[in-house]
Amino acid sequence: MQEAIRHVGRYAIRRCTPEEIPQVIRINEETLPEHYSDPFYYDLLEGFPEGFLLAELDGKVVGYMMNRIEFGFSNIRGFSLTKKAHVVSVAVLAEHRRHGLGEALMEEGLKAMKARGCSECFLEVRVSNAPAIAMYRKLGFVVGQRLYAYYRDGEDAFMMTKELQA
Repeated sequence: MQEAIRHVGRYAIRRCTPEEIPQVIRINEETLPEHYSDPFYYDLLEGFPEGFLLAELDGKVVGYMMNRIEFGFSNIRGFSLTKKAHVVSVAVLAEHRRHGLGEALMEEGLKAMKARGCSECFLEVRVSNAPAIAMYRKLGFVVGQRLYAYYRDGEDAFMMTKELQA
């Protein structure tokens, strides 16, 4: 088990370990309609371990954030190439929401992205997910393009972006 990097009330925010991936998968399956293959989680942990974060209460994982580092065209500055972070997934079990865990996971994840030299961050969010959109806006993200029929069920997504370093 990793040491806490931050506390939110009785909750601890810390890095994930490979042994905890099954708990992350369970949370993903309970909270989100988008599911990934088991190796995908391990690849993200290996590729950006400091950006794969957990929220924990009394030894139980109750939320997570996983990210990856990408190189490609900027989502903010047109056709310039850049090192950017992609927020792949953030989830908190329903009974642990409204305690600031999503925001704390995001803030710590953004710190890790900056430390890795990313110039920007982006994510996709369902257009119907007003609470998440509000949280991302509070953290400085802006709505970019609308991605039509982005999700398997046909729902659109907003791509949201945030500049990390000038």
